[in-house]
Parts: sequence; structure tokens; C-alpha cells
Amino acid sequence: MNRTGTPSRLEEFLRRIKSIPGGLAAYWSGKLSGWLQSEKLAEEASALPIARDEIRRLRKSALHGQTAFSAPQAQTPNEQSLVASIREETKRFNRNNLTRTAAYWNVFSRTPELHWAFLAHMVSRNGGWTMTDLKGGLLPRLLSGKRAEAIFALLERANGLIFQDAYPQLRLYEASIQRKQPLFHLLREFDVSAFMRPVWEQFWAERNSALLTVALIVNEQHYIEGRVVQDGYFRRTVLDTPAFQAQSLLQMNMIVFPYLAEGNPAALPGPDTAYRLAGLVIEDFTDLHERIAFGKKLYAILFAVPGITRGARDFAAGKPHSGSRADYWPHLFAPVRRHAPAAAYTAKLEGGLLKPGAEPFYSPKLEYVWPDVSFQPVDRYDWHASCKDAFAWFESPRPPASFEITNEYLFSLNKLELAVLAGELLFE
Repeated sequence: MNRTGTPSRLEEFLRRIKSIPGGLAAYWSGKLSGWLQSEKLAEEASALPIARDEIRRLRKSALHGQTAFSAPQAQTPNEQSLVASIREETKRFNRNNLTRTAAYWNVFSRTPELHWAFLAHMVSRNGGWTMTDLKGGLLPRLLSGKRAEAIFALLERANGLIFQDAYPQLRLYEASIQRKQPLFHLLREFDVSAFMRPVWEQFWAERNSALLTVALIVNEQHYIEGRVVQDGYFRRTVLDTPAFQAQSLLQMNMIVFPYLAEGNPAALPGPDTAYRLAGLVIEDFTDLHERIAFGKKLYAILFAVPGITRGARDFAAGKPHSGSRADYWPHLFAPVRRHAPAAAYTAKLEGGLLKPGAEPFYSPKLEYVWPDVSFQPVDRYDWHASCKDAFAWFESPRPPASFEITNEYLFSLNKLELAVLAGELLFE
């Protein structure tokens, strides 16, 4: 004990280490609870079908398509005005994570058949939460400021590139509805892959939201593969570093969909009104195939499971995105600090609850900790030209067996806090 009568960092660390067997039992109990709740939620799951005939017709159309970067077709003055307007709007809303996230939600609110827009909105929220984690109450004690800036740069670049490519596609669809005629020949004006034009044209004719969503997942993950994931700078400064690879061990790479459970089954530690979390952990962000499979599973969780669909939409409609995790768990996170951070970390958690008197984890609003970043030019090439078979990923999306991860997220937060305690002991 120190002079104040509270446990020292070493005593707290040893106590937490000794509690690991019990913690593991609680983890597996929570894991089982997640499985059971996933099973219950999945009882009313609906299909997101993609028929083989649809894929066959799409493949045939793609074989007869033209490259995205060939000379543009002659445009009418109205089309030229539309292209200029969408370019300006895309640039304006690509200012930061907050503006992108809001833009996706606005598109989905106007055109709910565009499932991908809501998926992108929720994933973009997670991108913002991860960005602010880098300036929050825990990660800065494990990462240098330089490393945090490199991770932010990767997140911002990947999310900004996806928005720059996808948002004009969404807006062209809306413009097509308004003008009552397809305008997808204009996709080439935005350097969109030739892969997407037949997809949009088939969607215009048949309105299969699942087919379009899978196509956009495939397209956007290929779009960032060479421009971000295989980029030498990001490999060297982020993706190939031990700090980034340790995220899998700490399970920090979760995508979570907050939802208010109907009937509040299996009450959470904390307020009865606390949101529960559905989602998944991605093990290897650098693997293209895993990212596409991961995106399809997230889509199925969000749209094939009605309880999650309703709960997540209610959350999105009622909680404007700020970047702070207090958006969904204000009982554990706070966007402002009550006191200046102490030099030495004091453990806050006891299971899934804050210790009596403990201050919530600092989780700042994004606008207070990260500046807007000027968007850099993009390499102009069409990934589809060198892809052997983009349609190999086209199959009906299905949710995984377990996707209710409230307890798993709490466990990962405990592991992260333990890592902070261990790090301070190691380097004191």
C-alpha cells in the first residue's frame, strides 16, 4: 500500500494477474451468453439472397463493359452541371470523419434501399471512435504520439478514399431517381472502376440491395488495397509494426453496432438503458479476402437480423456522431476530463463496472483532438483490370453464428487496461 492507503501499481497489477483465472471464467461465461443471445436474435433473421442467375447475368454484362478511364461520353449541359455539383459535394463532405459519417446517413435516410450507405455510416462511426481512442485515456499510455499520428493518417486515408470513390456513386443513383433515367455512364467521370457500371445498371432494373451491397464491399476493399494497405509508407509506419499487430491480441480491432435490446435481455452492468453491442473482430486487416468476408458478415448482422437492424437504426437516428464512445456508453466514457491525467495510471475497472469513485475513461470528441487533413491526389488505375474473378465473392451474405459481443468488448477493455498497467511497471 502507498501512503494514501490505496494499492500501489504493482499491487494492483498482481491482483489483476491473480484474478485472470476468474476473469477467464467470466469471459467464457460472457462468450456463451453472447452465443445464446446471437442465437435468439437470429431466430427472426431474414435472407439477403443473391441468385446464381443474377451473378451469371452480371458477369456477362461485365465482360462487355468498357474501362472506367476511357474517354468520357459526350455530356449534355445538365449532365456537366450534375457532375460538377457531385464533385463539389463530395469534396465538401470528405472534410473529416464527422462529415463523411453524416453524409452516409443522409443518403440512407433518403434512399433506404441503399443498404451499403447505412453499413458505411456505422463502420465510419467506428473509424471515428478508433481515431479518438488514439487520444483517449488508455492508448496514449501505450503508443507514442508519432505512432498515434501514423495510425490516424492510415485511418483517415482509407476512409477518405472509400468516401471519394463511393459517395459519387450513391449520389448518381439518387440523381437517376430524380431524373427517372439511369445516369451510370457518368461513373467514369469520377474514375469509378468499370466493375461498378453493370452492377448499378442491374440494380436499377432489379433493385436487389444485397447484390449491390456485396459489389460495393468488393469494390471499395479493392480500391484501398493498393492505395493504402500495400502502400510502402503505411506498411512501414503502421501495418507491419508490432504495435499494430498487437491489436489482435488485445482485440482492439472490433467493429461494433450499438443497439438498444428490445425487452432488455441479459442486463448490462451499468444503466438498464445502456446499449448492447453487436459486431465482429477482424483478425488481419492486411488480408484483402478477410476484409471482404468481414464486410459481408457485418452487412448480414446489420440487415439480416431484424433486432439489430431496428436497434442500430434507432441508435443512428437518435445519437449524432461525435467520435466519442460516450455516444453509446456514457456510463463508462466521457468526452471531457474532470481532472488532468495523472502521471501514473490508476486502474478504473472492476469487471464491466467502474470502481467506486473512478472517473470515466476519457473519450474525446473528434473535432477537439484531430485536425482536418488535406486530401492528397489518388493514383488513377482500375483494380478490376488485373483482378481474375471479382465475382468469386458474390454469394448470399449470412451472419456469423455469434455476433453479440457486449461482454467480449468489456473483456477487451479490461485487457487493454491490464496492458497499460503492465507497460508502466515495465518502463518505470
